[in-house]
This record gives sequence, structure tokens and C-alpha cells, in this order.
Amino acid sequence: MLRVGVHLPQYGRVAGSEAILRAARHAEELGFADLWVSDHVVHPAAQDYPSPYLFDPLVTLSWAAAVTSRIGLGTSVLVVPMHNPLELANSLASLDVLSSGRLTIGVGAGWSAPEYAALGRDFATRGRRLDEAIDLFRAVWTQDPVSFHGRYTSFDDIRVLPKPARPIPIWVGGRSEVAYRRATGRGDGYQAVGLAPEEAAPIVARLRRDQPDETWPISLRTGWDPLGMDPGRIVEERAAFAAAGIQHVVSAPWRRELDDWLRAMDRLAELVL
Repeated sequence: MLRVGVHLPQYGRVAGSEAILRAARHAEELGFADLWVSDHVVHPAAQDYPSPYLFDPLVTLSWAAAVTSRIGLGTSVLVVPMHNPLELANSLASLDVLSSGRLTIGVGAGWSAPEYAALGRDFATRGRRLDEAIDLFRAVWTQDPVSFHGRYTSFDDIRVLPKPARPIPIWVGGRSEVAYRRATGRGDGYQAVGLAPEEAAPIVARLRRDQPDETWPISLRTGWDPLGMDPGRIVEERAAFAAAGIQHVVSAPWRRELDDWLRAMDRLAELVL
């Protein structure tokens, strides 16, 4: 069965405290599987994607979690190497506990070299830093006290509390051979972004070559918006993605007004849930 989540109005003209709260509540009422956010810390002025108006992802999820009780929470994707991994591990554990164990994190290495430069982070080593951070997360979330000795982060006998409410699933994103190996070797699932239906099947086959367990989730974020595209195409894509082996889809509307965003969610629920 294909599960469907929805991106919160975290970005662009529609974004704001009331928009996030109302969309979160409405998604839970409609029966969407989860709520999702994106991650960019800063936006180089020459960069035309995504919107430079973007609320912090973990603050946004905390805001949404406070007014919901059942719906899942997720990041698509958290650009982990741009952050301090130990500090991030603590923030993620806190969010999971405060939301009663509803968090899934999609993680990735990112693509914006100017963004890395502005943050004082090394773009060239981002993949290795992501690998190490995933290992660090699991160590910090399961051991107390914990010691960790990596190439980029090292510490002895520290306590990071609270621990997550349950093991936080880590879905690895990216569209390269390195990313596929990272996902199947280190991840609890895979998070793709922006695939067309005809592109999905070969990627699913590549992932299943190394990870044949059908319970290991393969997820996709796509721009389904029934107010801005043919609803019949959404229905067709839903069937095509499911046939290709995609098990979970994150829909990201692009409405500029909150009422339109909520109407898009209503229509989307009718089409795909």
C-alpha cells in the first residue's frame, strides 16, 4: 500500500505560524501519513531554488507536533553535513521525545557549494561527514555515556539525554551510486526527490539489489498539486509509482495562499488516500 505524506507550508509567500498550524491539523484530520519539511540554513542570492523564505525545519516540526497527536513527522532532506552533528543528534532526540516518537529523518549531503561556504563547512568532504554523522547519531541515541571517535568528531564519556522515544528511522537521500550504497548500507530507508515515474523503477531495482527486504521503505518527494496540475496525472503517477516499487510519497504543493494550500490538500486526499 502506498502511503502519502504532505509537505508543510514552510516556504515561500504562504509560510507562517498560522499556516503551519492549520495545515498540520488539517493533514492529520484528512488522514495523511506524515508531515514533512525541507532544510536550507542560508540562501546565496544568486541561487534561484528553493525559496529564500524558509522556516527552520526542526522548529517548524516542533510547532506542528504541538498541535497534532498521531501524524508522523519527517525531514526531506536534512542536509546533515551543514550542521554540528552532536548538537543535531540532541535536537532530533528531543523532537522525537516531545512528539511521542513520531520522527523520521531523511538525510542528504546537499548540493549548494555557496551555502556550505557561507556556513564555514567543507563541501568536498560532505559525503564522508554524512556517513560519520549517521554512525554518530546511532551511537549517541543508544549509549549512555557514549564515546565516539571519528575523523571529524571525537569525544569520550559524554551524556546526551533524553534518548529518542524509539529508534529514529534514517532515510538516506541522493541520486548517485554513492548515495544508493549509503542508503542500503547505512540507512533504514531511501528518500528520493523529484523522480518521474519512468525514472523510479530503475532506482528501485538498484536499491533492491543490495536491500531486498520489502519492508525497507523507498520514499519519494514529488510536486503533486491538484490545483496546479491535471488531477488525472496525479492518479496515474500514484499508480505508476506504486507499480515501480515506491512505498511512500511526500506531496509538496506550491500554493501561495493558505486557503488554496488547504484546498489542494483536500483535493489531494480525495485523489490519493
